[in-house]
Amino acid sequence: MRIVLENGKYKRYIKAIWILFVLAVFGSALFIWAVSVNFLGLFGELPSLQALENPRSELASEIYSADGKLMGKLYLVNRIPVEYEEISPYVINALIATEDVRFEKHAGVDLKGLARVFFKTILLGQRESGGGSTLTQQLAKNLFETRAKESLGPLARVPGLRMLIIKAKEWITAVRLERNYTKREIITMYLNEVSFGHNAFGIEAAARTFFNKSASDLDAIEAATLVGLLQAPSRYSPVSHPEACRQRRNVVLGQMYKYQFLDKDTYRKAIASPVKIDYHPDNPGEGIAPYFRAEVREFMKRWEKERGLPENNFYTAGYKIYTTIDSRVQAYAEQAMAAHMKERQKRFDQVWSRRDPWYNVPGYLERIARQSERYRTLKQQYGDDEEAIFAEMRKPVPMTVFSWEGEKDTLMSPMDSIRYYKRFLHAGFLCVEAQTGKVRAWVGGINFKHFRYDHVKQGRRQPGSTFKPIVYATAIDMGYTPCYEMVDREVTFGDWSPKNSYGGFTGKSYTLREALGRSINTIAAQLIMEIGVQNVVKFARQLGITSPLDPVGSLALGSSAVTLYELCQAYSVFLNQGKRIEPIYITRITDRNGKVIEEFVPDAREVMSEEKAYMMLHMLKAALEPGGTSVRLHSYGITRNNEIGAKTGTTQNHADGWFMGVTKDYVAGVWVGGDDMHIRFPSIIDGQGAVLALPIWGNFTKAIYEDKNIPYKPGYFPRPAQISVELDCKKLREGTSDKIKIEIIDEEAL
Repeated sequence: MRIVLENGKYKRYIKAIWILFVLAVFGSALFIWAVSVNFLGLFGELPSLQALENPRSELASEIYSADGKLMGKLYLVNRIPVEYEEISPYVINALIATEDVRFEKHAGVDLKGLARVFFKTILLGQRESGGGSTLTQQLAKNLFETRAKESLGPLARVPGLRMLIIKAKEWITAVRLERNYTKREIITMYLNEVSFGHNAFGIEAAARTFFNKSASDLDAIEAATLVGLLQAPSRYSPVSHPEACRQRRNVVLGQMYKYQFLDKDTYRKAIASPVKIDYHPDNPGEGIAPYFRAEVREFMKRWEKERGLPENNFYTAGYKIYTTIDSRVQAYAEQAMAAHMKERQKRFDQVWSRRDPWYNVPGYLERIARQSERYRTLKQQYGDDEEAIFAEMRKPVPMTVFSWEGEKDTLMSPMDSIRYYKRFLHAGFLCVEAQTGKVRAWVGGINFKHFRYDHVKQGRRQPGSTFKPIVYATAIDMGYTPCYEMVDREVTFGDWSPKNSYGGFTGKSYTLREALGRSINTIAAQLIMEIGVQNVVKFARQLGITSPLDPVGSLALGSSAVTLYELCQAYSVFLNQGKRIEPIYITRITDRNGKVIEEFVPDAREVMSEEKAYMMLHMLKAALEPGGTSVRLHSYGITRNNEIGAKTGTTQNHADGWFMGVTKDYVAGVWVGGDDMHIRFPSIIDGQGAVLALPIWGNFTKAIYEDKNIPYKPGYFPRPAQISVELDCKKLREGTSDKIKIEIIDEEAL
């Protein structure tokens, strides 16, 4: 419609418009000023100059292996910051073309864009895509949460004023950002900040999540896909809504073509292509050493508490946590465990194919079920009506379960699920570089996603005969020698009569070295009673055993539960010339800018003399000699020109199988067993440590030695220059030794 005005009326109309314009400009300026100074505290605070100069995003803390591999992250939001040069130009162009084509020309607020939106939307009633919000304004909104309640004053509660105040704050903050940062810095901050959905924050995390590549490697189609997500990440998700994603992607490609970021041929080919992604969401259960990373998380909680930092600050602080784990050694440990446990589980299922291992324990499954989250939830609904609760728990529901052939989707009731999972064997593995105390491999279980319990440091189990070296080490430290002889005979201490694994007693005399190598229970029992149980407890503490130890004779046979972590520390003393080194698995922590916050060094203290520590290594070698419990290690081809000390362990009713092995470079320990003592092999043939645990150690060490890039090689234990007792027990028996002090032979002559 055309409006015709007379000359006088026209002049008055123009004058009125100018007056309104001047008043609007003056009022807007006054309003902006009032917001900028938070006049009378009515508008809420703006970000301070310090905050503008040091904007803080929530950054994931990253965990690195000793050989420089990113092992995983600790985060509330998955964000990996990158520099401008690490972002594909296609991403920059797609973002500018779609969100802010005048980005390089405005100073934070695009007045021309605002005028366009005002006239087309307000005066003409047309729908205008893109709006007038610049990238810098969007950054201000995301970075400083200008729309959060905490940022708004009392006037924000007045209808109609809230959005005006918010927009004014975004304009002011955007202008201030433009004064403090270059355009490149602003667009980099924006791309590091925004959410792309699926817990991917920032362009690098998005590139890895959706395309399994770095942001620098994204092509035009991939860049357009990701930029398209910014408008509504869930609505345009390529995972959940591929067709909507394709349409939105093509809109972005159209903008890129419109503003000459793409040529015609490239544009036509791009819009015709389907949506292709390589979806790799960040999964805490995947990646290198997930059980170890869970321990790192617990360490960070303790570390921050000691420093007086806010709880769980590490999830957003952007720390870089450098560990001692060698990713190659870790991989061999995981592979050795998986291969062996898959085979052992198959055998376990064969043995128990006709009945459950807990067949003679009344109400076993029901007792376990009462500890489940499902039971607690149903109890809130049904109260004490257990009949109704268990009726619900026997109804099949869809679920995904673990198997050694991969995850399986199935229909299974919660009760059947408990039965299914209770039949699995579990394992733990730890490798510690003795001379440095550095943990090189940590495998806490068979599958972190389905079994979170860590059998390295959390799990306490009876160690069986793997505790015997601590008893023998106490005796050696008190002045006994490896050649001291004791008789394998029936003995009784009060109401305790220890038995040997083979059932009887030989009546023969054995040296301490032979007795340890053959794991003779009666001699270990006699020894602990002879030297004193309390002395063994005291020495165990010095070696690093912190778990409660019951001061009774059966302690010699491993009746008190300990952790694999503790045993590895104790055995390390023998290899480290008598020095106890607290295992260390974090070397340093830096802040988000790379500044070192703290470095960690192992704490070493002398526990026994170098000579006596070597005696223990000499005694542990007996397990690989004829009659020893670890002779199976020879079948792995790892004993030639190599010294290995070892000890197997099998607990009562073969509920736990252990193996501890020592080379010149490291101590490594293995535990294998069920969730509790009822989950076990019915026979010692299958359930002994030499069968359950030793093969994991053997295959691990074989793989280590075959990898030429790993510095661990076959060789000999470090020896003292001299030793004051005869270690050749045969010479002593024959009376041919006339030396009180003998020199150790060269390695070449061994």
